[in-house]
This record gives sequence, structure tokens and C-alpha cells, in this order.
Amino acid sequence: MNFLEKYKNKKNIRYDSFLFALNLAYERKHKTIVETGTARGKKKLLFFNKFNWTDGMSTLIFSEYAMHVGGKLHSCDISSENIKNAKQFTSKFSNYVNFYIQDSISFLQNLNFKIDFLYLDSLDASNPILASNHQLAEAKNSLTKLNKNALILLDDKGGKTNLSHDFLINNNFKLINESKNQLLFTS
Repeated sequence: MNFLEKYKNKKNIRYDSFLFALNLAYERKHKTIVETGTARGKKKLLFFNKFNWTDGMSTLIFSEYAMHVGGKLHSCDISSENIKNAKQFTSKFSNYVNFYIQDSISFLQNLNFKIDFLYLDSLDASNPILASNHQLAEAKNSLTKLNKNALILLDDKGGKTNLSHDFLINNNFKLINESKNQLLFTS
């Protein structure tokens, strides 16, 4: 898991949380990752996209993890532009990533495979009520899709996690790691 060191950027405020979660996923032999909300990078000048470390660059990190373990990342976003940008960032890991341009709630409802590691990060947290309800719907739609010993990482603690936190606790998930921005649960 030494490859994760290169993602330790001073602006990546989610690095320690990702490191903890992925080390645990590795110990549990997790290979199937589902991410809602694709890392989109940010515009620099007019046409050039660059990494946006303040958002964590989850898609890039998860795609390299998938390559490292011979797994697969399934990344869903409603924005075709976000998907296009993420495909650029992850091009050298393209054999280990499937992208879906779709609403995350219906995406999770219609999954036909089991999830080892679920990362819920769709919808910006600028509207906490809307974002919290959306993340709760994602959590509800994923429950029957999770493998035993699955991990669920919730992003934007306090902005999106207001309802999903209690929902997961009430459904016998355990909170095993908490950072300023993220909550990690296990089944």
C-alpha cells in the first residue's frame, strides 16, 4: 500500500481518512469499490483541468487501489463533464474503472453486484438538507448490495451525513473512524 504515499498532498485534507479506510479494505481483501460523486478536478485557465486536492481526488486514489488489488472501481456521477475529467485523471488505470453517467440513487438501486467498499460523496453539501436526504437515500438503496464486512465511507461530515449517520447506526453498522470530513462505518 506504499503507493498511497504519493497522494499525501498538504491540500488533501482527506488523505489520512482515505489511508485508514483503504488499509482496512486491503486487510479485508476488498476488491469492489463503488463511488457516488466522481472527483472532478478544477479548471485552471480556460481548458486545462488539474487535480483538486481539497476535494481529495477520491476517483484517482480508488482507481489505483483497484489496480493494486486486481479489483474494480465503479464511479457514478450525474455530470458527463465530471466523468470526462475523471477519465482523464485515471487514464492509466482505465482497465480498473467503470464510469456511469447516472443519478446515484437509481444507480445503487439497480446494481447487480455486491459492494466491498462504498464511498458516498454525490451532491455538494452547500444545501445540507438536500444533500443529507440524498445521501440517506443512497445509504438505504445500498444496504442489500453490500458484502459482509463491507466498509461505507461518508464524505462531508455535517454537510451530508446528518441523516445517514443515524440510519447506519440504527441498521447495526459501527462507526470505526471519524475525521473532520469523513465517517467510516463497517457492517
